[in-house]
Amino acid sequence: MRNPVGGHVPVAGGLATTGLAYARELAAEAVQVFVANPRGWALPLGSPAEDEKFRTQCEAEGLSAWVHAPYLINFGSHTEATAEQSVHSMRHSLRRARQIGARGVVVHTGSATGGRSREVALAQVRERMLPLLDELTHDDDPFLLLESTAGQGSSLCALAEDFGPYFAALDAHPKLGVCLDTCHIHAAGHDLAAPGGMARTLDELVATVGAGRLKLVHANDSRDVAGAHKDRHANVGAGTIGEPPFAALMAHPATEGVPLIIETPGGKEGHAADVARLKALR
Repeated sequence: MRNPVGGHVPVAGGLATTGLAYARELAAEAVQVFVANPRGWALPLGSPAEDEKFRTQCEAEGLSAWVHAPYLINFGSHTEATAEQSVHSMRHSLRRARQIGARGVVVHTGSATGGRSREVALAQVRERMLPLLDELTHDDDPFLLLESTAGQGSSLCALAEDFGPYFAALDAHPKLGVCLDTCHIHAAGHDLAAPGGMARTLDELVATVGAGRLKLVHANDSRDVAGAHKDRHANVGAGTIGEPPFAALMAHPATEGVPLIIETPGGKEGHAADVARLKALR
C-alpha cells in the first residue's frame, strides 16, 4: 500500500487488548503507541503476553507499528540528569519497540537549554545518541526517527534544513530516519498551504537528509498559521493547512510506502473521521 493511514492509540489496559481494539474502530492500517508514560521517566517492563499478542495480531492484520518515545527526552539539555535520563528512556523505547515488532521509534529533536549554543548542544546529542544508534545491530531493530518541533524556544530542529546538522552530528547513521509532523513543519515556517508548498518542503527534506530517510508522517493539520511556532494540532482539513496539501503529500515520490499517523483532536470519532478523510484523499 502506498500510504497506510492510522493513528496513535491508547494502550492503558494492554497494547493489543486496548490499542488494537481502538485501531480497528478507526479502520487503521498503521498504529503508534507509547511504551512508557510520555510525561515521566519510569521504564515499565511491559507484558510478554501482550507483546506477543500485539506483534502477532499486527502481522496478521498487516498493520505497521511505531513507538513514540516520551516527551521529556532532550539530548540537548544542559541538565546532566535530563541528558542521562534521556539515554535510559530512549534505550528503553528502542528495546520495547523491538519486543513488540515496531519499525521505528519517534523522538522529538529537543532544544539547546541553559543558553548554550546549538553547536554545544549538538555535540552532546552526538555523545549521547550515537552509542544508542550503534546498539541497533539486529535486522529487526527499529529505526530511530527524528521529529522536528514547531520552532518554539531554542529548538535544535524545526525547519527541513535543520535536519542537516542533526544528521551530521550523528554521522547520518544507517538506523537514523525522519518522522515529518505536518503541523510542526508548517508552524516552523514551511507554508504547506501555499501553492506547491508541500512538494517544496518534501523536496528540501530529501535534499537535506537524502532519499529513503523519511519513514513516517504525523499527518496533523495546524490551528495556527505558517511560521507561528505553535504546536497546536487540528483535524485534517479543519486547520490552516487544509486538505489539498495532504493529497500532495501522498502523491510525492518521497512518501512512497510511508505510513501516515494522525495525532488530532476529537477523540475516537474525530480520529476515525480523519483516517477516513486521508484515505479518501489518497
